[in-house]
Amino acid sequence: MPSGIGASYRSLADDVYKSTTVAENKFSVIESVKKAFSFSSGGAARRSDPLLTRTDAQQATPEGGAANRDRKMPASASAEETALLGTMPSDSMDDIELRNIQLQFPQARTMSREDSQLHEERVETGRGSVVVAVQGNRSRPAILTYHDLGLNYVSGYQTFFNYIDMRALLENFCVYHVTAPGQEEGAPTLPEDFVYPTMDELSDQLSFVLSHFGLRSVIGFGVGAGANVLARYALAHPGKIEALCIINCVSTQAGWIEWGYQKLNTRHLRSKGMTQGVLDYLMWHHFGRGTEERNHDLVQVYRNYFERHVNPTNLALFIDSYIRRTDLNIVREMDPGRKNNTHTLSMPVINITGALSPHVDDTVTLNGRLDPTNSTWMKIQDCGMVLEEQPAKVSEAFRLFLQGQGYALRVSRKSLSASSAEGKCY
Repeated sequence: MPSGIGASYRSLADDVYKSTTVAENKFSVIESVKKAFSFSSGGAARRSDPLLTRTDAQQATPEGGAANRDRKMPASASAEETALLGTMPSDSMDDIELRNIQLQFPQARTMSREDSQLHEERVETGRGSVVVAVQGNRSRPAILTYHDLGLNYVSGYQTFFNYIDMRALLENFCVYHVTAPGQEEGAPTLPEDFVYPTMDELSDQLSFVLSHFGLRSVIGFGVGAGANVLARYALAHPGKIEALCIINCVSTQAGWIEWGYQKLNTRHLRSKGMTQGVLDYLMWHHFGRGTEERNHDLVQVYRNYFERHVNPTNLALFIDSYIRRTDLNIVREMDPGRKNNTHTLSMPVINITGALSPHVDDTVTLNGRLDPTNSTWMKIQDCGMVLEEQPAKVSEAFRLFLQGQGYALRVSRKSLSASSAEGKCY
């Protein structure tokens, strides 16, 4: 410490702190207080007299002392308390009153199938059965969703599609939430001899879903592994997908690092269940880094969900199928005359990711392989799991994307705000 600063601290201690904390008699205390706050003889009398008078009045009047005991300085305050509190005006607390205080507790964030008002149907396919939850009027145009690893339609889409802007938008659509085999909430453990479908076979199951509900074409909406499944179906059946919204989609095969981590996760899920290592990997897969500081409550909700509502054996089978995926083999063709013959997504595509997501580079790779004339890449700031952390931005981007395809033309930002004012939020 520099000598000048040290000297100033020593003088301050000698002049103020030592004299206000050491009280030998009544006269030395009063003198030390005056010296600490540089009271003049006249000014000190003017500031101290009302305080002494007010204190005497409180002692003389029992009801006055009881009413003001909590907001006035006690008469028996020590010299140190007087020195510390004396810097505030004596009447600073007199005019402060707390009125009309109402505690508002936020609604608990839950993910439960009982909270949703969707109708579930089990659809038989060539590789087992899948659960499909239907939301909305079936006479409307169809939106088909597919979830990511560790999730299902409840944990992956319930909150987003119940968001107020999406509620107003979905009055024009019917949503069909497809759940991968064994991933629905409360699903029993799949038999040991059950061979889980590959990613291509999972996409083939969608043909049975469309046939079961009599759908000629749908609008695809997928996240992560579900986006990969929808992209495969769109490549194999381009006439069945009118438009495609994919989030954190990976178009390449698994690398060695991902393969190693996921193999270790599947081994733990089969032998030990949901371990801390698997839980940490799932949180990183969905939220990226720095989630605890960004959204602590949301992290706790998903941690509890993964621990209590996910069948670890079934999840291990789904993860194993995902890491065995093949490359989508999408190539951007720069020659306009050969675009119709190129293996690519011919329908309009919006490719979304979060700035904090670990899959940003994968979405950039996919964007470089898509046709720029019918595809859009969008990165949303300050989030990793975009549907949970930034639902307003995703819903508006999805609305504009659908309106660009000729859907929901009468739905505007003004009508969404009006729906909010009328309380049409569930």
